[in-house]
Amino acid sequence: MKERIILDLCGGSGAWGAPYKEAGYDYRLITMPTFDVNLYSPPRNVWGILAAPPCTEFSFAKNSCGKPRDFSTGLKVVSACMRIILTSWPQWWALENPVGYLSRWLGPPLFEFDPWEFGDNYTKRTALWGRFRPPLKTESTPSPGVLKFAKMLGTEIHPEYIGKLNRTARRSVTPTGFARAFFEVNP
Repeated sequence: MKERIILDLCGGSGAWGAPYKEAGYDYRLITMPTFDVNLYSPPRNVWGILAAPPCTEFSFAKNSCGKPRDFSTGLKVVSACMRIILTSWPQWWALENPVGYLSRWLGPPLFEFDPWEFGDNYTKRTALWGRFRPPLKTESTPSPGVLKFAKMLGTEIHPEYIGKLNRTARRSVTPTGFARAFFEVNP
């Protein structure tokens, strides 16, 4: 798989691309501070692209913080990701963001999921746009623990993931179960 280049744009922790890296793909994490997607020029022969632009301006969660939205700033990063996708012509690509205002510009998503649908014990409704095979959901109903936890803490991430990350960083990490399921159908 070393000849298959996978770009992980705005990948932060690299959790979404981890299965590709583990399988021996030529995995490249294109994220700040090492790389700026606004300035990045992709190599030739990109096989797949994962893109997770920051959701700060598009998330419904910002409605409760009282700060004005800056869609223009958010769209600059989304546009940079789309430029890389469109100039690379990969076999498949996916752009991820929580369900929110980004659909105003990208249209309806191809796929939506909650982490619990892939065995991760928390909720965070997430949308995917792109050209990819949708992963198969492994759970048909949330466990009582997920429902209790979601009710108590909104859509707060499960405590096992807390570590030393702040809330924003924790919530931006791609769920492990979803990352594995996506990899399995988009090799």
